[in-house]
Amino acid sequence: MAVASATDKSSSQLLGVTSYEDKKVTSNSKGSEAMGKQDFLALFTAQLKNQNPLEPVKNEAFVAQLAQFSQLEALTNMQTSLNSFVSTMSAERMLSGASLIGKHVPVADASAGLISGGTINATINLPDGASGVRVQVRDGGNTVVQELIAGAQTPGNLDFAWDGKLANGDAAPSGNYSFTANAVVAGKNQNVAVQTMATVRAVQTDSATGDVQLQVDGGKTISLSKVSRIGQ
Repeated sequence: MAVASATDKSSSQLLGVTSYEDKKVTSNSKGSEAMGKQDFLALFTAQLKNQNPLEPVKNEAFVAQLAQFSQLEALTNMQTSLNSFVSTMSAERMLSGASLIGKHVPVADASAGLISGGTINATINLPDGASGVRVQVRDGGNTVVQELIAGAQTPGNLDFAWDGKLANGDAAPSGNYSFTANAVVAGKNQNVAVQTMATVRAVQTDSATGDVQLQVDGGKTISLSKVSRIGQ
């Protein structure tokens, strides 16, 4: 009677152990994405039981395999912890941003609310100074309702206030107003940004970057990381 040699037997006939190739096919057929820790330990134990007694695998090789798997598991756990940390920080930043609702932050080229009889404060950054500055105040329909003229300015911030009056001297009605400005710098006329203190109305998170965005009057948004000043 013919007797099958050990080499002719499949891995499933050896101590009931499934080979890595068979396990991989079975795992793929079940929709598994990757070999887990239990699969690795099962295969590692099978390797110990079925090694050639005449040419056993050196201890160093087993230790190296265990070390590599331990490092991989540690990296996976670290990645999970980092993802959890990022999610926690994102939630904390959202809460910090929510506390700014109703506050005023400086926003470039944004509209600012005016209560009739009140004033609006604004700032223009002039790093190179200017020999002259002209500011136009525009209403919600983008119509110029007042012009403000300033003389020569030294490098730095130009802080000014609109007294809330129209060109004819009447008080402007309550509403949202915006500012545009031109400055003469080094003999050339150029547009410069005007920062006004806008009211924060809502807070949202950018799904792509996770950055917290503040929505202010007029629907304009500004990144929380770019807020340099907060007012009541």
